[in-house]
Amino acid sequence: MTHEAAGVPTTRNDEDRQDDVPQDSDDVHAVQHDEAEPDAPEPAGPEDAGPEDAEPRPEARLARAVQVAEQALIEFEIAVETFRVEVENFSRLHHQKLGPMYARLDELDALIAEARAAKTGDPEDERKAREARAVVMPMPGVDELFHDWMDTDGLSPEAAAMLTEQPVRPPKRVRPSEEARRLYRELARKAHPDLAQDEVERQRRDEFIARVNAAYGRGDVELLKELVAEWEAGPVQPPAPLSESEELYARLEWLSRRKELLTVLAKELEDGAIGSMLRMAPDDPDQLLEDIAEQLLGEVSRREAELAEMTR
Repeated sequence: MTHEAAGVPTTRNDEDRQDDVPQDSDDVHAVQHDEAEPDAPEPAGPEDAGPEDAEPRPEARLARAVQVAEQALIEFEIAVETFRVEVENFSRLHHQKLGPMYARLDELDALIAEARAAKTGDPEDERKAREARAVVMPMPGVDELFHDWMDTDGLSPEAAAMLTEQPVRPPKRVRPSEEARRLYRELARKAHPDLAQDEVERQRRDEFIARVNAAYGRGDVELLKELVAEWEAGPVQPPAPLSESEELYARLEWLSRRKELLTVLAKELEDGAIGSMLRMAPDDPDQLLEDIAEQLLGEVSRREAELAEMTR
């Protein structure tokens, strides 16, 4: 898996180029002068120069740097959130589709160990049989008691839906459709909280983006379309006035710290068990589930044949 920046997982969701990220550049003004006639007036001196000839203020250049950094951070967050959704969806679908197969394999391992112990009477075989059975019926821990009820954002969508008497809408596949990904990018770039210039606007954007993320996690294209229309009908944020250099420097520092936190999150996602599995098939994670299922079915068949042979 490649990285656009340190710690950023690259998925197929990142295929579109970030052409809307502004690039910093200096304006170059070229002035041509015709040959002066003998009676032509002297060229205007610096004191006669108009406002358009003045050098840009240092604060203006700094503001431009802040704008570039904001856009870059938004693209970074989109990449991380996209990968986080794939990891969570893969984890849920992995448990849903493959969980019964893993349970069957554990049961077969216990039955085989118990059959072997019954034949040999060996204390070591009996110990292994007890261990294999313990794997099948473990004492539930906190994680298991809350399995599928909690995720990185608190209550999982399924749990929240059940508690609010809403229909449960689990993800249909690991990677949302192309249309869902396009709508998600559009909304994230327009309504991202990091573009807010005051706390009230940030809170409004935070709440809106939370709804966007939930819809994208389920791959709900229709809801994403409704959110696009809702945002376009909402209040338009006026351009922020030029800030003083101290505030702009503080803004750049905050953006840098935010990127460092995202880099850590991306690294944790990528190095986790599910992230590592996704790296095995970055182009088609849904097929990876099918391949694993096929392998597990083969293992189940082999163990069932072994058990049948031992119990004849």
